[in-house]
Amino acid sequence: MGGRRASSWGLAGRDAGWEEYAACRGEDPTLFFPLQGENTSAAKRICRRCPVRVDCLEAALERGVKHQYGVWGGMSEQERLTVLRERRRAS
Repeated sequence: MGGRRASSWGLAGRDAGWEEYAACRGEDPTLFFPLQGENTSAAKRICRRCPVRVDCLEAALERGVKHQYGVWGGMSEQERLTVLRERRRAS
């Protein structure tokens, strides 16, 4: 895997890998990047059936919440922030 560049959703310039297998490929990006207060359930439904959901979530957590708007790995910014806080407390 790799070599090919992912060009959407903030992945430009990164070697493609798990992104090529993501269930969200070809889906409407506005589902994953809603305006504040809009429903994210459609995006999260797609994430639940995604074979690389964990890879996506870990990549988003590594980049940090500050710079990662939207639904990644089936979680919103706020949900990822909670995970990051829990990990910090546990370490």
